[in-house]
Amino acid sequence: MPKKEEQLTYESALEELQNIQEQLDNEEVAIDDLSKLAQRAKFLVNWCRNKLQGIDKELSDIFTEED
Repeated sequence: MPKKEEQLTYESALEELQNIQEQLDNEEVAIDDLSKLAQRAKFLVNWCRNKLQGIDKELSDIFTEED
């Protein structure tokens, strides 16, 4: 399950989060793995949030540049 951060894309992070949610919804997670899965989900959510904020800033900079 763990992926190297360098290989992570927004789409792959979102897909992994959806997989985690599906496992939780279907009660497929062993209690011993729950903490590890929650930590991974938290990392992915934060990674996606930072990615979106970075893209938002880039786009804002592009559209506010003076010609």
